[in-house]
Amino acid sequence: MKKVYIGMSADLIHPGHLNIINEAVKLGEVTVGLLTDEAIAAYKRLPYMTYEERRLVVSAIKGVSRVVPQTTLDYGPNLQALRPDYVLHGDDWRTGVQSRTRAKVIESLAGWGGQLVEIPYTRGISSTRLNLALKEVGVLPERRLSSLRRLLAVKPLLRFLEVHNGLTGSIVEHTSVNSDHGSREFDGMWCSSLTDSTARAKPDIELVDFSSRIRTIEDVFEVTTKPLIFDDDTGGLAEHFAFAVKTLERLGVSAVIIEDKRGLKKNSLFGTEVVQTQESPELFAHKIKVGKQSQISDDFMVIARIESLILGQGQEDALSRAEHYIQAGADGIMIHSRQKAPAEIFSFCEAYNRLPERRPLVVVPSSYSQATEDELQSAGANIVIYANQLLRSAYPAMKQTAESILKHGRSYEAEGDIMSIDEILNLVPGAK
Repeated sequence: MKKVYIGMSADLIHPGHLNIINEAVKLGEVTVGLLTDEAIAAYKRLPYMTYEERRLVVSAIKGVSRVVPQTTLDYGPNLQALRPDYVLHGDDWRTGVQSRTRAKVIESLAGWGGQLVEIPYTRGISSTRLNLALKEVGVLPERRLSSLRRLLAVKPLLRFLEVHNGLTGSIVEHTSVNSDHGSREFDGMWCSSLTDSTARAKPDIELVDFSSRIRTIEDVFEVTTKPLIFDDDTGGLAEHFAFAVKTLERLGVSAVIIEDKRGLKKNSLFGTEVVQTQESPELFAHKIKVGKQSQISDDFMVIARIESLILGQGQEDALSRAEHYIQAGADGIMIHSRQKAPAEIFSFCEAYNRLPERRPLVVVPSSYSQATEDELQSAGANIVIYANQLLRSAYPAMKQTAESILKHGRSYEAEGDIMSIDEILNLVPGAK
């Protein structure tokens, strides 16, 4: 029989997929090259179903003879290995990010006289609309919880943005831009104690109680599907931290970050301008162990935030603590700096990468904001957290509007800088 190859993601199987498979069966024996999580995440968001879940679904479709992994968006390696007579695809890839992939497929097939067969796009079926509908349905806590580890396994760098209410969560969920490499969007959310406190006009000194912060998470989870990392400051007493881990895990939070300080919490970016005391490595390691022992699933992550650079203790102290915390069970390390240039962070990353038991590394470029994601990834960072930018941008805009109303005695002059009434009424799905 002739050999037929189809490449697909198959996260949401719909009639368009079945139509292509039915047409392929008419031409010969069908092999589906199923894109791996890594291949999909390279150009759009991580699929809802894991590769193995998708493989089971596609294997059960009538007419599919076998399923093989396609590890890149580029069909080339699989085509060279299988040398199919035909490759089938919908005709919707002639433009956009996949047009280059299409050109490479044609080039590969020419090497042995293979043929590309393009099936007319199935009308009335929109993967975009299906994904939007899935977002509206939501995601179960265990599925959200596991998504951070899945992302770390398939993407070299993750970008997280702070949230402090449901509206900011919706921004992280839906904001994307198109680039030469496909769609770019945020991989997840950071529930910051600084912005959660400031949004309530409270000082960032662990004054907002844990129950109030949980309500913020619940508001965010109502309108999002992406993973969330929770900022739990120092974690409090070890016994309190154990309770926090259980609660966060039950909600579907993917990770918690705690910092190795003690006493009244002061924001790290104050540095040595205020009194801040670093916890002993032994006591902080004990807190990490207690947290890890209290979790139920293997997916939840406890990440240790090291304050050595903030408090002027130097790189060697930071590295020593990193090793200590990893031995205690930390699933990742966050390194913080208040320097205006990223040199201190780059130096730490270089040394950290040489540790024998390295864990994912989190960086927060609040003060050294000129550092690009490419530079941070090259240095060894695995997660970049934009920790407070949404709140910092919202406050000046709101203050400017308030001043304009006071100055002019009406709101007309501010209209050009704010959303229209129609836009705000239609901002949230289901408002009508």
